[in-house]
Amino acid sequence: MVNLSDVIASNERIPSALPPGLVAVFVGGTSGVGEYTLKAFARYARAPKVIIIGRSQEAANRILDECRQLSPDGHFEFIGADVSLLKNVDDVCRQIYQKVSVINVLFESQGSMAFQSETSEGLPMAFALAAHSRLRFILNLLPLLQRADSLRRVVSVGAATCEGAIDLSNIACTGFELIKMRNQIASIGTLLLEAAQRRAPEVAFVHTVPGVVESGIMRDVQPTLRLSIIIAVSRLLAPFINVPPAECGERHVFAATSAAFAPAHGNLYAGVPLDGLSLETARGTDGSAGSGVYSLSPKNDPALAKVEEVLRGFRGDGTAAKVWDSIVGDSVRITGLESTVQN
Repeated sequence: MVNLSDVIASNERIPSALPPGLVAVFVGGTSGVGEYTLKAFARYARAPKVIIIGRSQEAANRILDECRQLSPDGHFEFIGADVSLLKNVDDVCRQIYQKVSVINVLFESQGSMAFQSETSEGLPMAFALAAHSRLRFILNLLPLLQRADSLRRVVSVGAATCEGAIDLSNIACTGFELIKMRNQIASIGTLLLEAAQRRAPEVAFVHTVPGVVESGIMRDVQPTLRLSIIIAVSRLLAPFINVPPAECGERHVFAATSAAFAPAHGNLYAGVPLDGLSLETARGTDGSAGSGVYSLSPKNDPALAKVEEVLRGFRGDGTAAKVWDSIVGDSVRITGLESTVQN
């Protein structure tokens, strides 16, 4: 476990260790983990430029006001969009290119428990947000991340450290029980980050799991009897197992800025230095320190060796490549292009 005191100590160095004017894009920043992290980032970063993407203008107005109070010298703006649709993701990315020339942090927490719903583009809603939407943002915005002359980081909030079996005959997890779905989506999320990292080794990619936190992900839930029981039990236990919003925000800012999660190349700009803290460069998903892709627990610990073994198997038996081909293939079918990269 990374002590919360070390997390906060690292975050408190952000104003001195990182340059002013950091550019951050928060996808899903109007509730839950995204909101908590955004507010913490606004409190620490000097004169940041932040673009928030979400569905609720009302929530955005409240959060924008709070962020402007936390960081009077910062610039905060909102783009409203349903990012379960890939064509909307492309439109949002085109707007981002018009607003900024670099990105330091891409933070993605969009999600839904609408397991029975399908998007108008023909993808399962929950899976589209967990996989297709996130990869589309990454591929579209990689050039802006690569142009940054300081911190370069992607954080995807999902089910990190729960990586498990993948059924290649049902990559979208249609009809899966909740735990089986979680484990497969966790593996897919990490494998997609590893593939993106091979394209941009100077960017660090972090997959996190926040633990049990209050968020808006339940608003679209379509409960079965089994899921209803799980939700009821979770709510009953919430006072004992919930991660406080403040801690969640601190730990995710740490994941987004600390040099503990260094890119494979270009470590000069890895993030807030570790000097003087009881921290070290984290072990990546390939088992080596500083590999550039990280799967982190709610306490910022790297995934266990058994997860590394699962991922190693996927790389070796071709599963990783098939997952990539499936997700990218859907994007090409829907949009006509692998990405809308602008160089």
